[in-house]
Amino acid sequence: MRALLSTFSWQELRHHPWRNASAVVAVMLGVALAFAVHLINASALAEFSSAVSSVNGQPDVELRARQGVLDDTLLAKVAAHPDVALASPVLEATVQAAAPHGERLGVKLLGVDALVVAGVSPALMPMTDAPSGDNTRRRFDLFAPDAVFLNAAAQQAFGQVAAITLHNGTVLRVAGRVNAPGAPLLVMDVAAAQALTDRVGQLNRIDLRLSPGARASEVIEALGLPTHVMAQRPEQSGERVSNLSRAYRVNLTVLALVALFTGAFLVFSVLSLSVARRQPQFALLGVLGLARRERLRLVLAESALLGLLGSVLGIALGTALASLALRLLGGDLGGGYFSGATPPLLWSPLAAVVYLLLGVAAALVGGWWPAQATARMAPALALKGLGAPVRLGAHRHMRALGLMVLAGVLAWAPPVMGIPLAAYVSVGLLLVGGIAALPLAVGWLLDRLAPHIARRALPVLAVERARRLRETAAVATSGVVASLALSVALTVMVASFRDSVTQWLDAVLPAQLYVRSVGGGGDSSHLPPEFVRAVARVDGVARVDTLRATPVQLSPERPAIALLTRPLHMPTGGALSLPLVGNPLPVPALAQGERVVTVYVSEAMVDLYGATPGSWLPALAQAFAEPQVRGVRFFVAGVWRDYARQHGSVVMDRADFVRLTGDERVNDLALHLADGTDENTVRERIRALAGAQGTADGIEFASVAQIRANSLRIFDRSFAVTVWLQAVAIGIGLFGVAASFSAQVLARRREFGLLAHLGLTRQQILGVVALEGLAWTLLGALAGLALGLAVSLVLVHVVNPQSFHWTMDLVLPWARLLALCAAVVVAGTLTAWLAGHAAASRDAVRAVKEDW
Repeated sequence: MRALLSTFSWQELRHHPWRNASAVVAVMLGVALAFAVHLINASALAEFSSAVSSVNGQPDVELRARQGVLDDTLLAKVAAHPDVALASPVLEATVQAAAPHGERLGVKLLGVDALVVAGVSPALMPMTDAPSGDNTRRRFDLFAPDAVFLNAAAQQAFGQVAAITLHNGTVLRVAGRVNAPGAPLLVMDVAAAQALTDRVGQLNRIDLRLSPGARASEVIEALGLPTHVMAQRPEQSGERVSNLSRAYRVNLTVLALVALFTGAFLVFSVLSLSVARRQPQFALLGVLGLARRERLRLVLAESALLGLLGSVLGIALGTALASLALRLLGGDLGGGYFSGATPPLLWSPLAAVVYLLLGVAAALVGGWWPAQATARMAPALALKGLGAPVRLGAHRHMRALGLMVLAGVLAWAPPVMGIPLAAYVSVGLLLVGGIAALPLAVGWLLDRLAPHIARRALPVLAVERARRLRETAAVATSGVVASLALSVALTVMVASFRDSVTQWLDAVLPAQLYVRSVGGGGDSSHLPPEFVRAVARVDGVARVDTLRATPVQLSPERPAIALLTRPLHMPTGGALSLPLVGNPLPVPALAQGERVVTVYVSEAMVDLYGATPGSWLPALAQAFAEPQVRGVRFFVAGVWRDYARQHGSVVMDRADFVRLTGDERVNDLALHLADGTDENTVRERIRALAGAQGTADGIEFASVAQIRANSLRIFDRSFAVTVWLQAVAIGIGLFGVAASFSAQVLARRREFGLLAHLGLTRQQILGVVALEGLAWTLLGALAGLALGLAVSLVLVHVVNPQSFHWTMDLVLPWARLLALCAAVVVAGTLTAWLAGHAAASRDAVRAVKEDW
């Protein structure tokens, strides 16, 4: 019996390759996309984490400033502790260097102490290229003020050069190499790096190797570190790297699974129609003694075989796609988290097995309901042709509506470990419940359409069949509904996000021209104070707003937030434009002797640190050194939208920051030009001024139009993968429509033969098929549009705030949505018309001879 069943299933798959191939291709594409995204993200993250681990080494404790830098006097105090075996100072900076072809290349510069770094971070130990007999030169190159050591990526970027020229004209001699992996890296003596970057007496971190048996907590307590110094475990750096891109990686993986989700509906559609067509064969097997459970297993075995074939092909295709993407994109799928690194492909057998099983599971889910329908069939009645057609949803409407209600409830659930898991489940339930309720919606709509076409023969034939067999119509269009709904939702989300970003750029870029420092990233490069004062006196400049962004580490496990200092109170009154969410709050009264500093936080600060409007932010006080911050309290006066910094930012008035720190340095200048002033003329005047002061190579200009265009270009690049995944999902859905109509048309040969005997021409029969395709795909498009709009509400108002901690306004791009629906309707109608050719061309007498 098992051999007979295997032959039965194999013959079905072999004799109908086109229809079954559609399900295999759907599963293959879904598994391939999901597996490729997993491989790309895993490879990039592993390479980036490995580089961070090598550069940071494996100290027992890292000491860092919460904001700014450490005073290197702390090094002597820490190194003198009896339980500290090694104290390795590190200075970090980003510099601009001239690449071989003349362009500027941003590289990371590390200053280390060659006497101790090997004991903490061996990968950073400089190795000289001096001849073996020249021991004196080799020894002193480790401390030479002009000697620099390159890692492999820097050697590849700069080539075989003897010296590297920085943006300020400083020439560094290439004295050797270091074994640190990752992005381009320059290593030199820490004292030389301090002098080179004008940061004498400053360090970014101190790595500690403790004596055997010493406990880190006891040593830290005994050191009595200032409040603005943070001690952390080395593995917390890796946690920050992972957290930095986790939301992006999870959302991209979920989007890749959209194709697999659509593939499950396509397997459902193909097997449902296959079961309906083979009802007499299943009935005969039932009469011969095949039990209900065996019939169910037979259909599930077919779906598992389809899923297995598709998954194996998908693993191979996904590996190829990931390898190609890593070579072309360098592990950066548009998010910008791993830019600069070109990681090798990290292929995981365990991940391959997981995604293979996921593809098989999706196929089994798609085949479960057709298998249940086969098991419930009455064999004797079905063998006589008296069996009822397979109905998959007529008695489940309340269950479908219940799923949609449950989806609405889950949409309000909080995230789990920063991931909107409940929201993802809500989206899935919305789609499953909406598709399960399709027969109810189809019947309601066609019942109202039928009276209007009662006098037209061909439309009556098309609509009445869809009306009487509404479950079959729902089955045929389920793949299109799922893919279209998700595409509509993603289109609305991207459009809403882009519109919100555009409005945000208008609010945060009030000036016409911007001047920024180059040669450093973060807060490592600043504009000279003399240059800043001189720019304010340039003819044509009405006002200059100084801007500065300083990273602040509030939590060891989370990425640093950005402390933005800018003038918030203008001489003419009012505040510098900020895209506030709501109105700012007045400062409450304080006790005598207390001072208050007003700050505005981004939405991420509310979610991650609980910095709600009207509350105090004591964690920020720890970022400033005593005694300036003593008695100061930071009041959260409002929340603003910040789409540039996912992990939080705080805006403070520049005067308050200077009063607390005494630091007047700035990174950028926002220039408000006088009316009628030519922007290019002001640029040339400032460039001449910078040349006279010797800072021409240390500044760059950007107009508001340039910043806006560049920001939107980065945005579009970030969502390019999303658009591609949408196209694949839609293609899979249309592929399913083609397979469904082909199967149904071939199964209706006798029906078309009878119509031919009644006098319908071949063109009229094709017209009936095309009208059915139009009716079904139109219903599918309407259902997909409605479900997509519902899903978009979850994506815009739940998934994005929980994943990236920012909100946006809902925008409905009706022109694009209607064009998308129209394309699906046209494609579905054309597919049905083409599929009708095969059946309508058969001889009418031969088609109905079995009924004589």
